[in-house]
Amino acid sequence: MKNNKREEILENVQRIVVKVGTSTLTTEDGRLNIDKIKKIVMELSNLQNKGYDVILVTSGAVGAGMGLLNISEKPKTLAEKQMLSAVGQVSLMQIYQTLFKEHSKIIGQLLLTKEEFSNRKRYLNMRNVCNAFLKRKIIPIINENDAIVSNALKIKVGDNDTMSALVSGLIDADLLIILSDIDGLYNKNPRKYEDANLINMVGDISEDIKNMAGAEGSKFGTGGMITKIIAAEMVTKIGTSLVIASGDDPRNITRIVEKENIGTLFVKKNKKISLKKYWLAYGPNKEGVLTIDNGAKTALKNGKSLLSVGIKSVEGNFDKGAVIEIENLEGKVIATGISNYSAEEINLIKGLKSENIEEILGYKYDDAVIHIDNVVIKK
Repeated sequence: MKNNKREEILENVQRIVVKVGTSTLTTEDGRLNIDKIKKIVMELSNLQNKGYDVILVTSGAVGAGMGLLNISEKPKTLAEKQMLSAVGQVSLMQIYQTLFKEHSKIIGQLLLTKEEFSNRKRYLNMRNVCNAFLKRKIIPIINENDAIVSNALKIKVGDNDTMSALVSGLIDADLLIILSDIDGLYNKNPRKYEDANLINMVGDISEDIKNMAGAEGSKFGTGGMITKIIAAEMVTKIGTSLVIASGDDPRNITRIVEKENIGTLFVKKNKKISLKKYWLAYGPNKEGVLTIDNGAKTALKNGKSLLSVGIKSVEGNFDKGAVIEIENLEGKVIATGISNYSAEEINLIKGLKSENIEEILGYKYDDAVIHIDNVVIKK
């Protein structure tokens, strides 16, 4: 008999992603907290010595740049932020390399963008690179390539909570630990309410749970509690448990792995989606939209492919093989899928039966516009 539920849930953990936020890595004035980073490095090194696969997703580049240039407030212009990130990333990695070397550990830097997750070939290549690192006991240190990304370019992940969730899917992690400036998820904001209670474990991530998260981030970071809840919603679908805990004491990393009741544990789902469907749901930029009728919606929910007869309208200009969203008649996105036909072709065959496709187009790739194996239904 297990002593507690955590022992059961975290029983076979082998591959661990640890995400440390800006608030954990920096002091009040935004400079890097070297003593704290030393302790984090020691914890991760000790875990690897015990036989675990360890991946670090780190924030702190902009904070490091601010410290180096004696800037006390995060700048508002994109170019200034990107300059700080480029300056700070060099400093951050130099510190990590020096500190990990003291524990006889080799690290490898990966600066990623949304492109690595959007493009299936690049995604699989990055997965192979990460696995090559881990096979050789090299600790991958991952950050978003903030010096070159922007929302306008559509290659920005946006925050390292989401990045750590994408990385967890990329390498099929068993556990994601997110260290922050708060002990975990509370039923209300503990900075405002003295009677706020820490929630030790979350099974289903309901709207009530999301509402508890609020929307505040720390002074130098980009994420708040809500981005951590979204990360939990993402990874639990692929059988990865997630713990949000305080980064004030880096020993929490080992305590969590050793199944102590630290922070808030979001429990992995027993019925997990495939890694391909996880990529499909969260990786690619969506290139178009299909609106479908109620009959097609019911068919999808019952595990059937999307046929041309159920398609009402097409938005976007996309090619065969594009990842597109599927909306119901009310305009709500209910699924994502890979199209067997281009937007132009779908416009010609929408509302028609599959047996008429060849007659209209002169050829037929498939009876289904989107095969059910290439569909992810939104819950």
